[in-house]
Order: sequence, then C-alpha cells, then structure tokens
Amino acid sequence: MDTYFAPAERATNERINEEIAMVTTSPVIQELLHSIGGLIAVLDEHRQVVGLNDSFLKTLGIEDPSAVLGLRLGEVLGCVHSGDEPGGCGTTRFCSTCGAVIAMVAALDGEGPVEELCSLSTYKGDTAADYAIMVRANVLKLDGQNFILLFLHDVTLEHLRAALERTFFHDMGNMFTGLLGASQFLVREDHSELAAMIYRAAQRLHKELEIQRCLFKNDFLEYRPSRDDTTAGELLAELKGIFSKHDAATEKSMLLPDSLPLLTVKTDKSLALRVMSNMVLNALEATEEHGEVKVWFEQEHDALRFCVWNEKPIPDEVQCRIFQRSFSTKEGSGRGVGTFSMQLIGEKILGGKVSFSSSAQQGTLFKFRIPST
Repeated sequence: MDTYFAPAERATNERINEEIAMVTTSPVIQELLHSIGGLIAVLDEHRQVVGLNDSFLKTLGIEDPSAVLGLRLGEVLGCVHSGDEPGGCGTTRFCSTCGAVIAMVAALDGEGPVEELCSLSTYKGDTAADYAIMVRANVLKLDGQNFILLFLHDVTLEHLRAALERTFFHDMGNMFTGLLGASQFLVREDHSELAAMIYRAAQRLHKELEIQRCLFKNDFLEYRPSRDDTTAGELLAELKGIFSKHDAATEKSMLLPDSLPLLTVKTDKSLALRVMSNMVLNALEATEEHGEVKVWFEQEHDALRFCVWNEKPIPDEVQCRIFQRSFSTKEGSGRGVGTFSMQLIGEKILGGKVSFSSSAQQGTLFKFRIPST
C-alpha cells in the first residue's frame, strides 16, 4: 500500500484483539493507565490504538472504547487529513510534518523517548478547530513485542497565548514609539506643564511595555535600564501626579514630607517610579476610607531610601510569601505580580533593596533603597 511517510500496513483484526488482551491483562500497563494523569494511549507497532486511559476517553467524549481500538491516533482524534489516503493516519502528504507520527516512528526506530509538537486540525460539526498537542512517545516491550506508550498534553492555550503576546508587544511597541515621538515634539513646541506631563507619561508607558515584555518572557536580565540623575523632589512630584486622581486614593489621605533629602541618585527613573508607585498603591488599597498613608524619604551616605507606611498589618502567613510570584491574597488568575515585580525591578535591575516590616503594633512599612550610583 502506498504511503507518503510512515508504513501503511495494519494488523489483522485477530491480531488487534490479541494485542488488546495483552495490554488489558498487563499489570504494568494497567498501572500506568490508571495512576498517571493526563492523556495516555498505547499503540502497537502498526501505530494502532490498543489501550487508552479514562482521561483520554473522557476528553474525547468516547463512551465505548471498542469504537476506537484498532484505529490510529489521527483517526481517533479526528484529524482532517487522516482519510486523505487509503492507508489512513501516517500515510498522507501532511504526515511527514506531523509531530505525533514523527515521534512514533522515531521511537520505533530505537531513538528512545521522543517528544514532538503535533499541530492538529479537526472538525467540530462544520467548524474547523486547530490544536497544539505535545506528544511524547516511548517504546515499551511486552512479551517480546514492541508497543508505543504515548503521553499527550494539550498546549493549545499556551501557544495561542504566546502568539497573542508577541502580537500585542509588537503592535503596542509601535504605537508607544509613535506616542513617545509625538510627545517629544509636543514638549519642544509647547513648554506648558501639561505638555511636560504628557511627555513623562509617554516615557513611563514606553518603559512599562518593555519591562512587561521581559516579565512575560521571564528574562528580566535582557532589559537594559537607563541611568539618569534624579532627586527625591523629582520622584515625589511624579508620584503626586500619578495618584492625584487615582481611584485607590479616593477618600484617603497621603501624608507627604515637609522636607526632602538633597542627594542626587543615578537610576532609571521610570523603573524606580514603577517600584515606588506599586508600594504606594498597595498601601492605599490596604487602607480604609478616611485612613492615611505616609510617604517620606531618608538619606544615607550612598543611597536614597523611599518609605511608605500604612496602618493595616500583613498577616504572618502572608508575610513569608509576599514577594513570591503568582502569590496573592486577591482572587483570580494573573495576581501576585505587583510585589514580585517590585523586588525584581528594585533589586535585580536597579541594584537597590526592597524590604518591609509589619506588625499589629507598628503597621506596615515598605522601604526601597536606591543606590546613588
């Protein structure tokens, strides 16, 4: 029988039934099928299914396993190309680039555990659906015969999210670059405070996009911060602008210092403000209506220390995990980035130190030490 890739020959129905019986009565294979999570399938040397775990059956909505035993993986999953050739799954012109078939053939050739990405197209009714499935294949010997043990993991959402992230950061990068250029032109032509505020906001947005891109890639060391001179007065003025109309500050007071240190520090101003504004935001969110948040600066001989205080203490069980990524006391996914990014940016990128203390008697105090050079 002709094929574009993998062998087309199949086992006879009698042989398939024998193989199914071998798998069903094997304590080793049955233990694997029942004890390991995820989608697991057992195939024979002809790549025909002779065993499936319950998770596989439930995921595909298969009530009668006998309906799919003897089929090949693409036929079980409903691949749109599995019927293109008389030999079925593995024999069509699309199969030479199918990760699942490649993994199976390589495993049967003795290459050991092989993991490949399978891009699968199926039909749900009249609607086409695309999936990304990571397939890991390994050969398992049973009574002198080779079987293929397949582990399948649906990574469709991960791949879709990665593609959307790339598109988002590319498109937003272009937009923010244009916005930054326009704001630079505006501030040259218009020397008003409003124009200056727009320019500073555009700078912060541009920096924020870059740091978010690094956070998503989990490669923050790729970011190269700028090093510009700034003072406590400049940083405080920016903070006042950020929170002057902020929802979190409604019906709450921010007590600002009467005097400020004169020390000039060399740092990435936008990133330093990112850390400081997160500290202030957390304090405001933890403060009840008509409550107070205190903000001040302290000077060391070689550093500037930014301090934020609020009255509410952090529970002991939360304190030990306050800087852990993805940990949050708030409900919903995507939380726990604020305090994590404070420490990551403040320490790993800017070379400073982010710390806190909290008790029922003293309230909560966050500090950010910004080195002078």
